[in-house]
Amino acid sequence: MHGPIRSVWNEERPPDPPLRVWRDWVLVASLVPIAVLEGALRPDLPWRAVSVLLTVGLVPTLLWRRSRPLLMLAIAFGATNLAPLLTGGHSAETYTLVYLLLLVYALFRWGSGREAVIGLAIMLTSICLAILSGRIVLADAIAACAVMFSAIALGVAFRYRARARMRELDQVKLLEREQLARDLHDTVAHHVSAMAIRAQAGIATSAKRPDAAIEALRVIEAEAARALDEMRAMVRVLRHNEPADLAPGRHIRDLEQLAGRGTSGPAVDVELSGDLDDLPPSVGAAIYRLAQESVTNARRHARRATRIEVRVAADDTSVHLSVSDDGDSSLMRQTGSPGYGLIGMIERAGLLGGTCVAGPNPDRGWTVTAVLPRAGAAT
Repeated sequence: MHGPIRSVWNEERPPDPPLRVWRDWVLVASLVPIAVLEGALRPDLPWRAVSVLLTVGLVPTLLWRRSRPLLMLAIAFGATNLAPLLTGGHSAETYTLVYLLLLVYALFRWGSGREAVIGLAIMLTSICLAILSGRIVLADAIAACAVMFSAIALGVAFRYRARARMRELDQVKLLEREQLARDLHDTVAHHVSAMAIRAQAGIATSAKRPDAAIEALRVIEAEAARALDEMRAMVRVLRHNEPADLAPGRHIRDLEQLAGRGTSGPAVDVELSGDLDDLPPSVGAAIYRLAQESVTNARRHARRATRIEVRVAADDTSVHLSVSDDGDSSLMRQTGSPGYGLIGMIERAGLLGGTCVAGPNPDRGWTVTAVLPRAGAAT
């Protein structure tokens, strides 16, 4: 097989197909009475009992259309082609059987490439058999193919749209990991520089003041311990560390620079409380980045907002961040799904062992809340 055909044949199923939900059961429960009602009210339906039984009997295939799409489609098309054996060659199909298009869509949305190719062969064979047996004329067969390929195109479109979004989300997470690696790199570089300076000072004064050398060794020991902790966090939470063109890291005190009112947009009020002086640089930088992104999102998407409040509070075990606005809506509220900025924030908080959530306030406005462990990711 040629390259494109081989790539389609070897394509895996999309990950994590949706579980069976209440809407599936409602759909199945609705189709059964509709099929019975059609059988009772439609005067031109030949072999009424066989047609209704076929339509009702195939309804349960919808419950497994995502987990076993090829098998369900094969059962449905096989049954519709075998039914004429019981009706003397007459078609036993009802209008309600249009729900079989959901099986076609599900095969190309959730099936593997191999399953999609086999399923397409089954469908085309079914149409050819219907033409050869005289159950449908060529014009009807062309119309059936047009409808079938519309369902196929819809399934393929949603399949690759979901794949494109997954790639974009992976890119967002990768960029967030890279930024975190840069911040951690700056932290380690700071500790190593401090050790080098203390070592040089200890060497220079060791001849005249031996106690100064001992003091320098104690400082070096402390700095080395902190550097090792940061390095362990880096190795633990990052798969790749390729820092290039490293930018200086930000600190939690830099949040005060966000306060005030810019040339346009709502005013920003920043309040810091608790012991924030001894935070690991990685945690401080993460809090700053989360707050900065939240303020940027509020300025962009909070309609008619007049105020953005940034609150940071630290206790003995964790650091709490809350960013809220008083606007009418936000991007997430309009789309119903998290944007890439929030995805990156959740990823950054998770890498350090914390959490980040966002949602509407009870009355109006939007709030982003993050909690990070004070020591960063637990060792």
